[in-house]
Amino acid sequence: MSMIRSTCVYCGSSPGRSPSYIAAARSLGAQLGQAGINLVYGGGTRGIMGAVSDAVLAAGGKVTGIIPQFLIDMEATERELQRLDELIVTADMHERKHLMFERSDAFIALPGGIGTLEELVEIMTWSQLGRHQKPVVIANIDGFWDPLARLFEHMAEEGFLHSAERLKPLVIDSVDDIVPALLRHGATNADGRDEIIERL
Repeated sequence: MSMIRSTCVYCGSSPGRSPSYIAAARSLGAQLGQAGINLVYGGGTRGIMGAVSDAVLAAGGKVTGIIPQFLIDMEATERELQRLDELIVTADMHERKHLMFERSDAFIALPGGIGTLEELVEIMTWSQLGRHQKPVVIANIDGFWDPLARLFEHMAEEGFLHSAERLKPLVIDSVDDIVPALLRHGATNADGRDEIIERL
């Protein structure tokens, strides 16, 4: 049995320009729900956030939304949030991110903005510092994260990634490969390879 019981999905509260982002979020949500993997996410009901959470619920999965009080009016309404299986309202962003980490066995970054990037980089920083060994998936829909992958490679070439063995996010181009990858890797990604970025 897989050790992945719940996964945190970082993503935008806007839909983005490409219809493929929303389509990928819906597909991922459906696959998580069908696999019995609980969703932990930022609690928003709009954009990519809303698409992935709606799809998990429609597939019979469970959803935990974690949102700071000050964001409720901007990203959701009280009525919209009532559909979630569990809603946790935090005092600030720091508490939100800590709870998202504690509640999750893995992390997936769909397309998003600065907030999504910040969450992804932080969870990768914790991995590099040896604070966790949970798998981190970068859902590279239509090459969205290619510039970030190039930046990571540049950092490594310039000698700034000193714990490369701990920094191995899975960069996955097809949304259909994400859940199988999580089920394969379980709670850790220990295949012994040396690449900074592993692409499936």
